[in-house]
Amino acid sequence: MIYLDHNATTPIDAEVTAAILPYLSHAFGNPSSDHQYGAAPRAALDGARREIATLIGGRDGQIVFTGSGSEADNLAIRGAALAAGIDRPHVVTQVTEHPAVLQTCRALERWHGVDVTYLPVDSSGLVDPGDLEAALSTRTVLVSIMAANNETGALQPIADLARIAQDHDALFHCDAAQQLGKLPFDADALGIDLVTVVGHKMYAPKGIGALYVRSGVRLEPLVHGGGQENGLRAGTENVALAVGLGTAARLASEHLGERPRIQKLRDTLHDRLTEALPGRVLLNGPAGLRLPNTLNISIAGTIGSELLRNAPDIAASTGSACHSGDPEPSPVLSAMGIDRPRALAAIRLSLGRWSTPDDVDTAADQLAGAARNGGS
Repeated sequence: MIYLDHNATTPIDAEVTAAILPYLSHAFGNPSSDHQYGAAPRAALDGARREIATLIGGRDGQIVFTGSGSEADNLAIRGAALAAGIDRPHVVTQVTEHPAVLQTCRALERWHGVDVTYLPVDSSGLVDPGDLEAALSTRTVLVSIMAANNETGALQPIADLARIAQDHDALFHCDAAQQLGKLPFDADALGIDLVTVVGHKMYAPKGIGALYVRSGVRLEPLVHGGGQENGLRAGTENVALAVGLGTAARLASEHLGERPRIQKLRDTLHDRLTEALPGRVLLNGPAGLRLPNTLNISIAGTIGSELLRNAPDIAASTGSACHSGDPEPSPVLSAMGIDRPRALAAIRLSLGRWSTPDDVDTAADQLAGAARNGGS
């Protein structure tokens, strides 16, 4: 099969696997142990933190290892809201965030009396900085806006949004899961206080993530216990996967120069489909301000899930979620004002480190053939 679903998860890089293996065998010690068996794991954790900090530009803060990006989002949002120490704290996010952000905000509303504002997006999926400015108040403790959308690749104006939050003394959290390793990212230069990092989006295993916490930022922990991770995440660290994440971060920095190649492949795929299906291919999301690997399109006259079923050699995602066999439009595309037939026709094609021109040619041929045969 041709794998075009890198925004869902990436294969594990062989260098990452090699880096992990020693910590599953002879370097098995607890990093909190004072004897020699703890020394190597402890040093490995420190090294992994440095590699992650280098990738994200997090010079003025700490890296907290978590079990996933969802956990990192929860720690950032819930942790900041509950540590604020004020009645009815206010949090601002936007409607096309990942469910890990949206569901955390809704839980804070239900269980902790937190006020949450959900900003709208325009037809490209972008937040208007003016809307953020208008939403902020003296009770706003946190703004949480993702760097890049997982479905459309839309890149939010993070520098402007973070500056507005700073001007109102609110913390700024950014889920950077999709951008890291694809485009440069500098948390300190952007003025970001909290950054979510996800291993399986950048060629590391699933089950490992991290949260960058700027120095001086106070968070209420999600997990209490032995005081690991400077008291922010109790539990003996998964050294092997942390090392894998650190190695993946280093490799991501080294591979940033591949952006033009991957973007060219993405655009070639789009062009091939447009030529093969004239008048039927519609781009969802911005043409320019998006991830270089991401192509979200709707092919008129199809249903995305059926189209992919009829192109069995292509591993990709739709823009909709299926419940009990009934397709529903993607909430992201609906929030952008895309109508139901077009949203149901959406497919997301996301390329990666090992995608080739042959992959693109074959994918274009198979998808176009499936669309000509009905795709639904």
